[in-house]
Amino acid sequence: MKKALIVWGGWDGHEPEQVANIFARVLREDGFEVEISNTLDSFKDEQKLMGLNLIVPCWTMGKISNEQLNPVLKAVQSGVGIAGCHGGMCDAFRESTEWQFMTGGQWVAHPGNDGTPYIVNITNVKHEITAGISDFSVRSEQYYMHVDPAVRVLATTRFPVADGPHVGNGPVDMPVVWTKVYGSGKVFYNSLGHHADVMASEPCLTIMRRGFVWAAK
Repeated sequence: MKKALIVWGGWDGHEPEQVANIFARVLREDGFEVEISNTLDSFKDEQKLMGLNLIVPCWTMGKISNEQLNPVLKAVQSGVGIAGCHGGMCDAFRESTEWQFMTGGQWVAHPGNDGTPYIVNITNVKHEITAGISDFSVRSEQYYMHVDPAVRVLATTRFPVADGPHVGNGPVDMPVVWTKVYGSGKVFYNSLGHHADVMASEPCLTIMRRGFVWAAK
């Protein structure tokens, strides 16, 4: 049986506990043995991490120590998958550039804030994560990201929708869903999921489910 560790915490506004519980249910439905933790100290056990198939961070902002970070980096480089969403993975530890190097991007803005209506465009219809999924609309935070040019983009969203200092730059297609590798580990990210209800909606939940399976292979 594949093993997954979900670690949740940080800023409560992203409903990390609720999102972690949704992810745990989905993973168990797909045959994973799941452990849920609400402390970053769970990352300190390098031997345990190396025995996992998947790490799922749900931790917005906050700080991570080298003792907590380095075992994660080593595990993913060795082949353990990592997958997450929204600020829980790509606005997790703003001071940790190595975390950002691993995950492939960092949140920098969400013009219009929560409740902004926008379209998610599926740009890779052949990948196993997005196959059969059509473009869809969502009303949530539209994440403006600084993104690693090495990521494999599966879905994008068009800026600008809401007003802001970015508007004068003209239209920009911002990555929403991507994959990459870090060492031998597979990395999956989905920028949707400001609240648990967004993450529980379709097709967002299916994208996450498939992303977990892909990253854990």
